[in-house]
Amino acid sequence: MARSLLNGERIISKEYVFYGHTSSIKKILKHARLLLPNSDNEYRRLYRSYQIEKEFEIIPNAVDDMFLLQNTAAIVKDPTMIISVARIEGLKNQLNLIRALNNTSYSLLLIGNISINQNRYYEQCRKEAAGNIHFVPYVMQQKLVEYYQKAKVHVLASWFETTGLSSLEAAAMGCNVVITDKGDTREYFGDDAFYCNPSSPESIYLAIESAAKKEQNNLSSKIAERYTWKHTADKTAAAYHRVLIS
Repeated sequence: MARSLLNGERIISKEYVFYGHTSSIKKILKHARLLLPNSDNEYRRLYRSYQIEKEFEIIPNAVDDMFLLQNTAAIVKDPTMIISVARIEGLKNQLNLIRALNNTSYSLLLIGNISINQNRYYEQCRKEAAGNIHFVPYVMQQKLVEYYQKAKVHVLASWFETTGLSSLEAAAMGCNVVITDKGDTREYFGDDAFYCNPSSPESIYLAIESAAKKEQNNLSSKIAERYTWKHTADKTAAAYHRVLIS
């Protein structure tokens, strides 16, 4: 409703306005035959919020094949180049990332456009950024490959991530990944990522420093095996088939 007032987004369902958010979600859950969360932890969070137990099938997030065509072992990385691919907004927490890397030996590239209604946050980021912090407007995926190839570390120090699609892409391209410890990230990255507390610039910096010094991660082969859109489509089709034949 706030987005409707601020951005002019159309509210399609009058029923949603009548019932409210919580009751609307509960109604959907009760009538669903099968839930398709992106991770087991996402389903657990859903259950804790609404106390409705349903059958579910995990459908993972994935990366485009263009990020899997590289011989990551042959890519020469710049250990001082740190990138973060995300919309610039409070949730993605670029401000604490800036504070973590300001006036360090690292060069940070923040790649992404400003989110709607986040201009004030963006201006604060620009105001606090030192000379080693660079802002790069949104680029197409084909161009992102070049950044992923060069950077040693990719960071998403968000306040919450279900997965972090750009982290999956970066990992597939051989980047070491620093990611928030809030959300469902551990289910995707396991022990192959470097986790940080988004509220602490010191925690973010230490995770980046560890990732920059570490040899290349082992995630690229894992992603090629488990997290392609072909794999995701196959699992989605199987889930629909399961419902249709039951």
